[in-house]
Amino acid sequence: MSARVAGVRLADVIAVLDAAYPPGLAQDWDSVGLVCGDPDEVVESVTVAVDATAAVVSEVPERGLLLAHHPLLLRGVDTVAASTAKGALLHQMIRTGRSLFTAHTNADSASPGVSDALAEALGLQVQSVLEPVAAGPNLDKWVVFVPAADAAAVRDALFAAGAGRIGDYSHCSWSVAGTGQFLPHDGATPAIGEVGTVEQVAEDRVEVIAPSRLRAAVLAAMRAAHPYEEPAFDIIALAPIPGDLGLGRVGALASPEPLSAFVSRVCAALPATSWGVRASGDSEAMVSRVAVCGGAGDSLLRAVDAAGVDAYVTADLRHHPADEHRRASQVALVDVAHWASEFPWCAQAAGVLREHFGDTLPVRVSAVRTDPWNVESRA
Repeated sequence: MSARVAGVRLADVIAVLDAAYPPGLAQDWDSVGLVCGDPDEVVESVTVAVDATAAVVSEVPERGLLLAHHPLLLRGVDTVAASTAKGALLHQMIRTGRSLFTAHTNADSASPGVSDALAEALGLQVQSVLEPVAAGPNLDKWVVFVPAADAAAVRDALFAAGAGRIGDYSHCSWSVAGTGQFLPHDGATPAIGEVGTVEQVAEDRVEVIAPSRLRAAVLAAMRAAHPYEEPAFDIIALAPIPGDLGLGRVGALASPEPLSAFVSRVCAALPATSWGVRASGDSEAMVSRVAVCGGAGDSLLRAVDAAGVDAYVTADLRHHPADEHRRASQVALVDVAHWASEFPWCAQAAGVLREHFGDTLPVRVSAVRTDPWNVESRA
């Protein structure tokens, strides 16, 4: 009798996957995470696939985890009865102690993520994110004009409300001296000066940043500490700071090559499908910088136009968006099967788990082609 694999807790595997593909990166319409399985139970193996189909599930051993990219349950699901196709699959998995976990749009935006895996498969050196997401919280810059004698008190109030934090630093601000001027009218009760008289006051311009979610608290703190009944201030919403998170990637080939050769490169790098690889552009035009997006990517065509690339590799390009793009842009389009564009991620995700768990948790990538298009004609 062979020895039984000890395995690890499902919760421990989930922790590693959530660290690699943070669920907070998922789109708000998406459904990611654990679909079925008990986090406290042991997982004896992991199978990675793009889709949780019956053929893939049949490969998953009992007490094994299936890590799928595409959600099994997403749109309009109100039953998992065994009389439905997806319900029957889940019942089968649960009866045999198998688990299902999904990393979808969170894996698309993670770093490294789906598009990094596609870029690597094509031999691209990634240089930037095609459509980055904010690397941190939305921030405001506060500019407050305050009499110099009261500037310290106002700064302290802003800091106490949560302003002035940059990374591992707190109490961050910038100030410069200047002259403020105002004319109090009837009804005003000025802290400095008199009604009907123009007043000039030595003031400091105090600048701090604060998370946008704290706007109300920072405003209340500033008003409470400021000596004026009508403080002068600006709130400026800052543009997000791009990082290495987001959809798509921009990369470079080691050396330029004609579009026809690049299309052949894509065809050789990705698994074969009935969809194949199709392209639009000048076959002799040289390709050096390339944008890629695993999965459906025609929503990023504007970002592609602004990225300074020669070609764009993605999936599910529809006729009209592609036609409009090609009329106005010199960027060549390379369209591949959705499944094929995301299949390289499976090896990446498997590598994440192998690096963490080593030999204690067997991890394999399913070779089942889950592309729904399975009949082709070359007539």
